[in-house]
Amino acid sequence: MDASNYSEKTAKRLKWYLPLASAWVLEQERFILENGVPLTDVQLADARLVGVAKPERVRLFRVEQIPLPAHPELAEMKEALKLTTPALPGLAVRYGIYLRADHWGQRRFVVHELAHTAQYERLDGVRAFLECYLYQCLAIGFTSAPMEQEAIAITRRICGPDRSLSMPNTLSARESLGLRLGGAAYSKADS
Repeated sequence: MDASNYSEKTAKRLKWYLPLASAWVLEQERFILENGVPLTDVQLADARLVGVAKPERVRLFRVEQIPLPAHPELAEMKEALKLTTPALPGLAVRYGIYLRADHWGQRRFVVHELAHTAQYERLDGVRAFLECYLYQCLAIGFTSAPMEQEAIAITRRICGPDRSLSMPNTLSARESLGLRLGGAAYSKADS
């Protein structure tokens, strides 16, 4: 299948998904806005750094697991967005943000979802955001989608690198040799 045919099929599928997905997002946003908690002062400052125009509207809602659309018609969309992953830490539905309980209060997860809130604002609404985001995820995959990459880059810029993804600190071969021989550890001054 050539790229233009695939893009055309993706666009057709997306047009079919949009009304269902938009309705679900608006329903979830309404729930969070009514039941969620406002951002703390520190989170409001982060939201401004991210570029959220109306950070005072944002609400967070703590859940054990991120709720997913129940519509069977949206199964392909859920898979493309990796929403079927049980470990999904958060989900922005415009000004409402779901955060899993085990990630509650962790800055980098809030900042990442705030980046998506800023994208909703920049694209002027739910339908436009979903059209762009879903198309990217369906066409090239969730992890490669430019909007997801942008949220990752913003999170990294504000919070620094994700230490959980870093390699553990290990001794260099020279440091290890020095310790085994009973000598002093290697220092930068030795090089």
